[in-house]
Amino acid sequence: MNLEAFILGCGGMMPLPYRHLTSVLLRREGDLFLFDAGEGTQVSLKRLNLRWKKINSIFISHTHADHVTGLPGLLMLSSQVDRSEPLYIFGPPKIAEYVETSRRVLDMYINYDIIVREVEPGIIFSTDEFQVRCFKLSHTKPCLGYVFEEFPRPGAFDPQKATALNVPVGPLWSKLQRGESVTASDGKTVYPEQVMGAKRSGRKFSFVTDTLYLPSISKEISGSDLLVCEGMFEHSLLEQAQEKKHMTAKQAATIARDGNVDKLALIHYSPRYTDYELKKLLDEAVGVFPSTVLSKDRMNFQLLYQD
Repeated sequence: MNLEAFILGCGGMMPLPYRHLTSVLLRREGDLFLFDAGEGTQVSLKRLNLRWKKINSIFISHTHADHVTGLPGLLMLSSQVDRSEPLYIFGPPKIAEYVETSRRVLDMYINYDIIVREVEPGIIFSTDEFQVRCFKLSHTKPCLGYVFEEFPRPGAFDPQKATALNVPVGPLWSKLQRGESVTASDGKTVYPEQVMGAKRSGRKFSFVTDTLYLPSISKEISGSDLLVCEGMFEHSLLEQAQEKKHMTAKQAATIARDGNVDKLALIHYSPRYTDYELKKLLDEAVGVFPSTVLSKDRMNFQLLYQD
């Protein structure tokens, strides 16, 4: 089952001709999950030819303009297609007011259910296969980080063990793989743990922006296959970053290193940096955590199973 992250916008504060504002789309087979919706989100969705109408959940970090100005357009666009499923929007306090005010002032035509939930830290969305949880960050407004995490998968099925236990090929094998006990041809009960290996890990995606550096973030995102994290400034501007409650690229790398993540993708760059100058941020981050990349608009990441 494919799990992919698409960077729709990597900029912070203001859009640039070559850099839309922060937004990341996570695609898991037919399900699409959007994290923030900065200005330009629709443009990248169109250029990537993503099936935006399949977005069923949007997770907003906070209500600063550079993270939500793409949201009204998405809501109106979704009314131009046949949509029967509700759209869920999760976020901190004020997100419900922002959505409702936008609908009223813009006189939006909405022909589907929009369910807005202002959430507290903890699990906020869950299915049989994965969950999404949020945690507090420290910014000038209430701000949340998000973790999308698949549950462990069953272990690998061992056909040789099943045959040795007199379980015939066919439906009984499928039952064992689903975790059900079966009766073998010799009348004995065979349990799943007799033919299945140890459980295998799922995949984990984390999204962190905007915030002061907090050591606790490393625990929240621990073991992520991909951490998308703001690295707004170079470390020589640490004082300015702290004043505005943002992080440097070096601090983002520290979180990735301490959280033992597989890959760090920096995002939410200050508009002071041209694309060429972003190398300063990358160099500082790589010095702490070598598996760091600069995210760019419309970049794609594949999250692979580790076993």
